[in-house]
Amino acid sequence: MTIKPLADRVVLKLADVEEKTVSGLILTAASQEKPQVAEVVAVGPGGLVDGKEVVMTVKVGDKVITSKYSGTEVKADGVEYTIVRQSDILAIVE
Repeated sequence: MTIKPLADRVVLKLADVEEKTVSGLILTAASQEKPQVAEVVAVGPGGLVDGKEVVMTVKVGDKVITSKYSGTEVKADGVEYTIVRQSDILAIVE
């Protein structure tokens, strides 16, 4: 199944969650934080959104930082993705 985002939406694949702390403690699934760094896997076309022209500035393959609790989580072919609006992306990691 392929996910094709519409308008100003972006499909992200979240980075792997750290299972150990820096000091070597193993974290349970409940105590692991949702990662904020993700890779862009699909980008919508942009266009007119809420009466304003939106130009997409991210591209497939970019590493980005998102708001902690933003987006909609989806599972496709056993892989978890998050769909966010471009405005929920805080920065591109270079």
